[in-house]
Amino acid sequence: MKKSMLFILLSIFAVFLLSACNEKSTSSNSDGKVQVVTTYSIVYDIVKNVGGDLVEIHSLAPIGSNPHEYDPLPLDVQKTTDADAVFYNGLNLEAGNAWFDNLMETAGKNGKDAPIFQMSKGVKEKYLTTKGKEGEEDPHAWLNIENGIIYAENARDGLIKVDPDHADTYKKNADEYITKLKELHEYAVEKFNKLPEEQRILVTSEGAFKYFSEAYGFKGEYIWEINQENQGTPDQITRIVDIIREEKIKGLFVETSIDARSMEAVSAETDTPIMGKVFTDSLAPPGEDGDSYISMMEWNINTILEGLSQ
Repeated sequence: MKKSMLFILLSIFAVFLLSACNEKSTSSNSDGKVQVVTTYSIVYDIVKNVGGDLVEIHSLAPIGSNPHEYDPLPLDVQKTTDADAVFYNGLNLEAGNAWFDNLMETAGKNGKDAPIFQMSKGVKEKYLTTKGKEGEEDPHAWLNIENGIIYAENARDGLIKVDPDHADTYKKNADEYITKLKELHEYAVEKFNKLPEEQRILVTSEGAFKYFSEAYGFKGEYIWEINQENQGTPDQITRIVDIIREEKIKGLFVETSIDARSMEAVSAETDTPIMGKVFTDSLAPPGEDGDSYISMMEWNINTILEGLSQ
């Protein structure tokens, strides 16, 4: 078959699929819910807590996956095209392969007809230090619960902008949710303040805990700084092994969304045990500990506290 004819047939097929998707989307909107797309599970959960039953949310990067670099599926394109609003983290998180910008362009989202909201707007940014990445933003702001409160406020303001008729409900939901976040932050500060300073060295695979460390009085160390770079190279392993021995670190932690083999190698080399798993870029599957933002932060706080208290 000639290429020109094949192109025509594929174009006709694409139009047919788009029409079918639009028809399906129209019927799904009949319940009146605000159609929202979020880039990964943590943003999903925060927006869901603020939006409640008034929103229907499609999250892009699946639970347990790496939101730094994601390949959107056809369903993601459809959902994003049909969305009333898009919420994303920002701070360099969705920058890998430019996947988020490309998706917004493909879906025709320019921030005007369907607003695009950055959840980390207003956060005091931290920056990477790896050679060649100096000046790039570290995206893991949510690991400081005070920043999680900012995320909740941005979710509230965004939903009110696209659905002002339900502003009072979004404000009420946000107030209740923020109260819980403030209580959890205060709990973390109280518990970690009881841990001797020399024991507050947190070693993880990825250097995702800068915001956490500043908020709760830790020194953060890691094998590699961010998941977009090479992970577990010989130089990176040598570096962290030297730090563990010099600082006489008693316990290590590995992230749930990370291949554990690099940290297992470090553990074997230094004879330092892995004290537990912690959450960074993803929630746990539904029904498991860590399946919400509050639950994952509770898990992290208690796991780190118990591991470093030994």
